[in-house]
Amino acid sequence: MRFVLFVEGYTEREAAGEFLKRWLDPQLARPVGVKIVRFNGWHQFIDDVAARARMYLEGPGRAEIISALGLLDLYGPTFYPSHLRSAQERYAWAVTEIERKVSHPKFRMFFAVHELEAWILSQPQLLPEAVQQALPGRVNNPESIDFEEPPAKLLERLYASHTGRSYKKRTYGSELFRKLDPSVACKKCPHLAEMLEHMLTTARQAAP
Repeated sequence: MRFVLFVEGYTEREAAGEFLKRWLDPQLARPVGVKIVRFNGWHQFIDDVAARARMYLEGPGRAEIISALGLLDLYGPTFYPSHLRSAQERYAWAVTEIERKVSHPKFRMFFAVHELEAWILSQPQLLPEAVQQALPGRVNNPESIDFEEPPAKLLERLYASHTGRSYKKRTYGSELFRKLDPSVACKKCPHLAEMLEHMLTTARQAAP
């Protein structure tokens, strides 16, 4: 049995599946698979996710699929209606809109608030000491690092100013995710916790 996870970037493709499984598998009688399907950015994700989801959920291997999930950064896409300014408004609207487009009972949409790097910021001790010392106080609530300077932008600025090198999202992000404790991230990032709880519940329901 497996999940299909639709993502937009290389960090998600390389690290998200193993990260999610480290939280899920110890709580299940049998491990589950997480198949990552990467789109080339959020535009392609929005355009093609409905057709791609139905391909998996209605195709020959559908009996082995627990659920199909979408995962995007809340920061970055520009398809939100202009009157929606807050994270909560954009999150609720985008989840409803994408799930409406896919229109399948085994598909759920989720967002990293405001970027996947918020999960990394839940464990600042994994970062270089100079970067740790420069982190703002709001890092204690990583999902509050918002549209003004989202998590990856914050890391880029702090790496450049305090280590003399740039934050390489794909390289450093993948390395940090391999060290990140998903239980810690789950406690500090409620939207991540919501996705993991959905995965756990549906995996248990699908268990033979």
